[in-house]
Amino acid sequence: MKTYFASDFHLGVDARLNSLDREKQICRWFDSISHDAESIYLVGDVFDYWFEYKTVIPKGFTRILGKIGELRDGGIPMYFFTGNHDMWMFRYLTDEFGIPIYREPQTIDIHGKTFFIGHGDGLGPGDYGYKFIKSVFANPMCQWLFARLHPNFGINLMRFSSKGSRKMQSHIEENFLGVDREWLIQFANEQLDTITPDYFIFGHRHLPIDWLLKNNTSRYINLGEWLHFTTYAAFDGTDISLQVFDNQNVKITKNH
Repeated sequence: MKTYFASDFHLGVDARLNSLDREKQICRWFDSISHDAESIYLVGDVFDYWFEYKTVIPKGFTRILGKIGELRDGGIPMYFFTGNHDMWMFRYLTDEFGIPIYREPQTIDIHGKTFFIGHGDGLGPGDYGYKFIKSVFANPMCQWLFARLHPNFGINLMRFSSKGSRKMQSHIEENFLGVDREWLIQFANEQLDTITPDYFIFGHRHLPIDWLLKNNTSRYINLGEWLHFTTYAAFDGTDISLQVFDNQNVKITKNH
């Protein structure tokens, strides 16, 4: 049995495949792992935009929500970490499917290995503009005010904002920037001064990375994304590896 980690599906926006075809691809991936999945961690930005009104959720995503329901009904535990594109996920997945939702990184023991898991947004040095915006979006008053907007306007506004955010970041996502500019590697190395997880699991960066950290024991795993790479991680109880689904010529950045 294996523990699976995936992030950054960004459903709702077209990329290498259009959103609907990518959603179908993700459902095929879920089917491919359902026979040996002990648990599944979805580590943020599953949706490119999301806001839960009291009685309304964004249109679409029927297939993946149905597949999640099927996996949960089959007894597979699932865990959801909010990302910067779906941070306004509130209780829908919990009430509908019994899936815990985490808004901050969590330290979790899996078969004797310690995992530090989070989406990764707002961690490490720099990115001060986003950190400010995140603090605003996380404010309950701001969420209450947004909920007053009609869904036709509010969800379209979120879609526009998400596209702008992605365009601003696209120029740095394709290449490894070096340890001195990879903020999540810097964050993980700094954390090793006080804690020593076996694995730091993040999304957000969009580049599949398996990096041995400064203590030569802990590893930073970035899950990549499904806009182009279709990468995920699998832990077999002993070791973890980044893997590719239904794609060719995807390079994993690693130093060991």
